[in-house]
Amino acid sequence: MSDPNERDAKLVQYMNEAYGNERELEVALQADLAMTTKPAYAKRLKQHLKETKSHAKQLERRIKTLGGGGQAVQSMVAKATAVAKAPLHMVRGSGEQEKMLKNAKTQYSSEHEEISTYLALETFATKVGDKETASLARGIRKEEERMAKFLEGQIKQLSGAVAQEVPRSLRRSASKKRPAAKRAAPKPAVKAAAKKPAAKKATAKKATAKKAATKKPAAKKAAAKPGSRKNGAKKTPRKAAAKKS
Repeated sequence: MSDPNERDAKLVQYMNEAYGNERELEVALQADLAMTTKPAYAKRLKQHLKETKSHAKQLERRIKTLGGGGQAVQSMVAKATAVAKAPLHMVRGSGEQEKMLKNAKTQYSSEHEEISTYLALETFATKVGDKETASLARGIRKEEERMAKFLEGQIKQLSGAVAQEVPRSLRRSASKKRPAAKRAAPKPAVKAAAKKPAAKKATAKKATAKKAATKKPAAKKAAAKPGSRKNGAKKTPRKAAAKKS
C-alpha cells in the first residue's frame, strides 16, 4: 500500500489519537467495573465497554485503508498508561458510593475528551471531502454523547447517595435556618398596610369636596329668591290704595 498523501496523513493522525483514547478507556472501564456495585451503572459500563472495543476496531480498519499503521504500538502504550492509573481508582473515597462517584466523574471527563476528538475528526474529514471517515466519526461521537448523558445522571444520583452518609442532624441544621429568613420578609407588607387608612382619609376629603362643589348652584338659586320678594313689595302699595278707596 502506498504512503498516504497530505490529506490522508492528517486524517490518520486524528484517528490514531482517537484510537489511543479508546484503548486506554477500554482498560479503565474494566478496572472501574470491578468497583461498581450499582447494578444499572455496571450494566451500562459493560455495554459501553463493548462499544469502546468496537470503536477501536472501526478506527483501525479505516486507518489501514488510508495507508496508516502502528496501531499495535499505540495500543500497548495506551493500555500501559491505563494500567498505571488503575491503582489510583481503587483508593478513591471513603466508601463505595464515593468511589463510584469519583470514577463516574473521571469517565464523564474522558467521554467529553473523546467527543471533542471525534467532532474535530468529523469536521476535518467533511472539509477535505472524506465522507466515509466523517460518517464513522459522527456515529462514534453520538454513542459517546449518549454515554456522557448517562454518566451525568449517575453523578447526580451518586452525589445524593454520598450526602446520605452525612449525619441527619447536620443535614437538617441547614434547612432549619431558611424559614427564619422567610418570616422576616413580610415586614414591609405590614408597613404598607398601615399606610392604607391615610389613603382612605384622603379619598374621603376629595369626596366631601366634590359634594360641596355640587351644592354651590343651589346657593345661587337661593340668592335669586329675594328678587322675587322685591317684586312682591311693589305690589303691596297697590293693595293698600284699593282699601282706601
